[in-house]
Amino acid sequence: MSQANVEVVRGIQPGPDVDLAALFRDDTAWAALSEAVAPLFGQDFTAGMRTFDEHPPFLRGLDGLRSAWLDWLAPWVSYRTEIDDVIDIDGERVLVLSHDYGRRLASDAEVALVGTALWTVRDGKVAAAEFFPNRAEALKAVGLAE
Repeated sequence: MSQANVEVVRGIQPGPDVDLAALFRDDTAWAALSEAVAPLFGQDFTAGMRTFDEHPPFLRGLDGLRSAWLDWLAPWVSYRTEIDDVIDIDGERVLVLSHDYGRRLASDAEVALVGTALWTVRDGKVAAAEFFPNRAEALKAVGLAE
């Protein structure tokens, strides 16, 4: 089951040229995407961003995922993700290691960040997504050392 879960998570990751800021802000693009991926998500799916809060609120459903991302993307004009690796942790949890690139308001410079997300897949459906501000925190959450 673990390889199947890795493939589910890998399949929902954006391509390296997808501007997440534009995608999440555009109602039409978001509606098309959420309709396409909805069958891959469980009814009780939750999402949370561990930005500055150790215990962030977890929001329900794909609209909750969008809301969490919109909060994170507020200061960014553009934001994209390049996936480095997708790793099975324990047959249910899948760690996505990435490098993220964004440009903030009033800046022409692109900022590079090390991104990490922990996805939980149960019975072939995505049950949860948790996004971390740095890799060390994510690795600690899954019991691994960097």
